[in-house]
Amino acid sequence: MESFKAITVTEQHLGKLEQQLKSYIQQLMTTDPAHDLSHIERVVTAAKSFAIAEQAQLAVIIPAAWLHDCVSLPKNHPERQNSSKLAAIEALRVLRDINYPAIYFDEITHAIEAHSYSANVQVKTIEAAIVQDADRIDALGAVGIARCIQVSTSFNARLYSDDDPFCQAREYNDKDFCVDHFYNKLFKLEKSMNTKAGRAEAHKRTVYMKGFLEQLKYEIGQK
Repeated sequence: MESFKAITVTEQHLGKLEQQLKSYIQQLMTTDPAHDLSHIERVVTAAKSFAIAEQAQLAVIIPAAWLHDCVSLPKNHPERQNSSKLAAIEALRVLRDINYPAIYFDEITHAIEAHSYSANVQVKTIEAAIVQDADRIDALGAVGIARCIQVSTSFNARLYSDDDPFCQAREYNDKDFCVDHFYNKLFKLEKSMNTKAGRAEAHKRTVYMKGFLEQLKYEIGQK
C-alpha cells in the first residue's frame, strides 16, 4: 500500500487511505456474511455522517471504522470478547505498514476496542463514541434483522422457540433462537447510543424491528 509522508492528514490523504483499506478488507473478509465488506462500508458511511454532525476527527474515525472488524471471531467463540482488541492490534500493523501518522494510533486503538458490545469498553473520546454508534446502527433496522438471521444460521440457531417464541415466560437464549437476540441485545442498543444522530436513527430502526416481531406474531398465530 502507498506510504504516508505527512503528519497532517488531508482530505486527499483520507480518500487514498479509504481506497487502500477497502482493498485490504476485500482480500481479508470472505467467510462471515454479517461482517463482510458491505457491513464495513455501511459503518464507514454512518461514521462519517456522525463525524460531520459532531465535528470529530476524520483522521481517527475513517481508519477505525474501516478496520474495526479486521479481526472478528464468531459470535459463539469463547474468546469473542477479545475480537476488538485483536482487531486494534492488526489495525495498527496495517497502518504502520503505510506509515500512517502515529499521533493518531492511541485514539484509533481506543475507537476500535470500544466499538464492541461484548468487550464492554467505556468510550473516552467522541471519535470512539461515533465508531461505536455507527457499528451498532448496523445491527438495527432491516439490515439488522437480516444480519441477526445470518449470524444465528451460522451456528444453527432456530428462528424462534415453538413453546415460547417471544420469551414471555423464560430466559433469553440467543444461542438457540434468533428472535431471542432481539430482546437480549438488539432492543438495548437504542439506549446505548452516544450521539444525538445515533440515538435518532437507532429509535427509527428499533421501531421498525418491533413492527417486524408484531408481524411475526401474527403470522405464527400468536396474536
